[in-house]
Amino acid sequence: MWSRVALRAQTAALLAAALMCASPTASAQSVGDREAGWNLARQWCVDCHVVDYAGHGADTAPAFPAIARERRGDQRWLRAWLAKPHPPMPNLNLSRGEIDDVIAYLESLVRP
Repeated sequence: MWSRVALRAQTAALLAAALMCASPTASAQSVGDREAGWNLARQWCVDCHVVDYAGHGADTAPAFPAIARERRGDQRWLRAWLAKPHPPMPNLNLSRGEIDDVIAYLESLVRP
């Protein structure tokens, strides 16, 4: 028969395992569409950002490859920024799906 201490220890271990599986690092891959994100970047972002390694865009704001490297795996920051950007970036009123797409595209720019 299990003692209360043993049951609590087992419950704590199961909870810890579940939390590790649900952590942001465990779900680091975006659910967005990389191609759609690329299209959004070409439509909305090239006036200020270089959006790819080929150099498409302007250099008045950080380049997408640099943002992708700097914020690698930090989707929470990217989501917050894209959902409610701060000046001088305009608020594009991106939907949640469009934000997922842009993040998927940014993640595709991180070279191993």
